[in-house]
Amino acid sequence: MIKKETIDQTKYLKEKLQNEKVIIGKERVLKALNGKSLERVFLAVNCPDKIKLDIQKYAEIVSIPVVILGQSNEEFGVFCKKNFFVSVLGTLKD
Repeated sequence: MIKKETIDQTKYLKEKLQNEKVIIGKERVLKALNGKSLERVFLAVNCPDKIKLDIQKYAEIVSIPVVILGQSNEEFGVFCKKNFFVSVLGTLKD
């Protein structure tokens, strides 16, 4: 059984993707965290530890939640309709 929280996050992500309110990639997400323009950051379950620690550290400084998804970077890329793996995604504020 899928958790309600997972379903809510999936719906939230789909909506943000449709409205093109996302940033993909470690460098771009870190830059956006610095500019405080993100609402939330999503990481693939197999995101490399170094990247995961960097993102979590900077997100904590600016009080932005980090969500670790139950999807691999390959599955996350397919979910985002990209032809490459996605390990890090940030959602922009409206």
